[in-house]
Amino acid sequence: MAALWGAVILSGLYHGLNPGMGWPLAVSAGLMARRASALGQALALLALGHFVAMLAILLPFSAMATLVTYEVQIRAAAALAVMALGVYLLINRRHPRFLARVKPTHLALWSFLAAIAHGAGLMLVPIYLGLCAPEELDAGHRAAGELMAQTAGIALAVAALHTAVMALAGSALAIGVYRWLGLRFLSQGWFNLDAVWALSLILVGAIGLWTALW
Repeated sequence: MAALWGAVILSGLYHGLNPGMGWPLAVSAGLMARRASALGQALALLALGHFVAMLAILLPFSAMATLVTYEVQIRAAAALAVMALGVYLLINRRHPRFLARVKPTHLALWSFLAAIAHGAGLMLVPIYLGLCAPEELDAGHRAAGELMAQTAGIALAVAALHTAVMALAGSALAIGVYRWLGLRFLSQGWFNLDAVWALSLILVGAIGLWTALW
């Protein structure tokens, strides 16, 4: 359990540091408005969108009573889906075009769509299913009801903790760039984590598959 919660925290840190999750947009908003409050507002909207995206992926699993009976199969399928997305992102390096059509003023919507498109929520599914530990419950209606109640709470906790760490990591980078490095850093010092992101999805999926089967 400690390792799984640690994975939630580490994935939040990783998502927060990844510029693909939007912290450069917050820096840009602050620099264009020439006030720190605009930076804070943008970071809050990005965190909100990311949190909703995590819940959109995790909550449906909390309503699955069949998780009691088919727990291994569902965890294995979720892990394979994460690995498949990682392989796809390694092959196709293009960013989703629809993200460019979302106005910068709609940062919460952009953050939600970016997290969905990059598989940020999907990465948490194998970890989340491992935290639910349905194998520890007795079979039957009581177990199903108890599991659904527990997993909904776990989904909220996972999404909240992950988003909090993501927001803190992204905010630290954004504030540093806004205060000291400036807009030139964004244009000249941009770093691309697409390949690392795709490989991390494959790794998380492989770990989820291993824990589900063995």
